[in-house]
Amino acid sequence: MSKKDLNSTSRTNWAALESRSEEDIDYSDIPPLTDEFFERATLRIPANKAQDLVQLDPDVKQWFQAQGEQYKTLINNVLRQYIESNKTQHQA
Repeated sequence: MSKKDLNSTSRTNWAALESRSEEDIDYSDIPPLTDEFFERATLRIPANKAQDLVQLDPDVKQWFQAQGEQYKTLINNVLRQYIESNKTQHQA
């Protein structure tokens, strides 16, 4: 997958699509989503969202979320504090 693929935006007219009712949409030509489809599928994350990805253990995430709405900022602050306190140990 190229960087161009990750930066491309959808040309879907979402406003027009959302204004339609379920009955107006013809799904007859859409194949069923099988296990094989999902085995071959590739997750595509927009480049501007990729920076937000980090793997957290569920209990760690739950603890931070319990601290309030700004839990992502809190995680960032904790990590920054760790970096600052360990700068001399881990010079690149």
